[in-house]
Amino acid sequence: MLGVTDLPTYLAGLVLIVLLPGPNSLYVLSVAARRGVRTGYKAAAGVFTGDAVLMLLTAVGAGALLKASPLVFTVVKFLGAGYLAWLAVGMMRGAWALWRTRRTRAEEEAGAPADPEETERPYRRALLISLFNPKAILFLMSFFVQFVDPSYAYPALSFLVLGGLLQTGSFLYLTLLIFGGTRLSAAFRRRKRLSAGATSAAGVLFLGFAAKLAVG
Repeated sequence: MLGVTDLPTYLAGLVLIVLLPGPNSLYVLSVAARRGVRTGYKAAAGVFTGDAVLMLLTAVGAGALLKASPLVFTVVKFLGAGYLAWLAVGMMRGAWALWRTRRTRAEEEAGAPADPEETERPYRRALLISLFNPKAILFLMSFFVQFVDPSYAYPALSFLVLGGLLQTGSFLYLTLLIFGGTRLSAAFRRRKRLSAGATSAAGVLFLGFAAKLAVG
């Protein structure tokens, strides 16, 4: 079908890839839990945009460029690690502020956020998290190429089909995270310690992602 081979195997691998925890899904879950469905989808839109750009770059051969130029790969890799670390520090600072300050009762009843959405800019943050991951390009190229018929006249179309299936799976998974996150938001508002602990845990995980990207 359109140059795609062994589709059932690809779909099985796609499920595993989508379900694998990563900084993108973790950030979307965090935003949805703190801000609700609408803002969660803004973060998800950033993920979709970033993934679409990476898939396009993969299709036109950017993965080969990164493999051929270790310097380019190293620069982008450390930029990505630095950005993830910066996000982690911000999460930890926010958690510390939750431990030290209390909201007024009116703010709690209104569900007022600790920091405005305009300051966080979830779409931009999620987009940058996706783009500053050069390993994703290498992975997508090495994964997609296994399911593209080399004799097919339009291989870019095959990549487009594979990428579209991956984006569909990602959308469904992030939707589950968004609605699951909003169910957690009420508990987070009522229990400051729970909110601070979850934010701290997310910050630690982001530091782990940054370290893995930097040294991997």
